[in-house]
Amino acid sequence: MKFSVPNVLIVTAAIGQMFTAIIYPYIRHVVFDWYNDIKKLKPLNQEIAKTYGRYIQGLNFSFGLITILLTNELKNGTGLAIAITGLIAAYWTGKVITQFSYYPMYEIPNKLIFKIGEVLMNTLFISFAVIFILLFTMNLIYHLNYV
Repeated sequence: MKFSVPNVLIVTAAIGQMFTAIIYPYIRHVVFDWYNDIKKLKPLNQEIAKTYGRYIQGLNFSFGLITILLTNELKNGTGLAIAITGLIAAYWTGKVITQFSYYPMYEIPNKLIFKIGEVLMNTLFISFAVIFILLFTMNLIYHLNYV
């Protein structure tokens, strides 16, 4: 009997990843007042920080787009499926570890909407990590057993 991650779960993760990319600028501006803090850096460091922010946004959206367009290919047990699901699993697992290791030192504005948002975003990040760890594991097992 072969275990399979349901497509609806994978597509939901895809939409969630794209959502995080779309909401990312709002969180930077409204929740963290990020650009005012960035202005305190030297010009080159400002641009580096902005570039990293764009990388995060681009990766989140790209991972979502890849996932939604190639759902079946991401669970077919090929070497490429293992590589991509492993990469995405590592990315989100790293995000979750970073989130809980370093970010609790900082405070978000003490408004209910932001507190709810924090819980929901953390739930999304954990869900992405779990779904892609499952996909990666499933692909690896399938590949080792059938290739």
